Amino acid sequence: MTQITVKVDGMMCGMCESHVNDAIRNAFAVKKVTSSHRKGETVILTESDIDDAAILDVINRTGYTALSVSREPYKKKGLFGFLKENGNG
Repeated sequence: MTQITVKVDGMMCGMCESHVNDAIRNAFAVKKVTSSHRKGETVILTESDIDDAAILDVINRTGYTALSVSREPYKKKGLFGFLKENGNG
């Protein structure tokens, strides 16, 4: 699974976050999407390969400005994720 973090400018409240989240969910097959207007970012968890340009386009069409996209392998948080990561699980 991949974690995609998109820096987004223009989100001011919880409704802005919902608007971006809904746009991502409607455009792509994602496991989870969360946005934070305080951090100015949207985090997407997905098993499918999503093109960066497509993500930027979907967010920009909502009226907000997508600034950058970064990717990293998703690491499960919590005790059990930590144990598996260290070979104890």
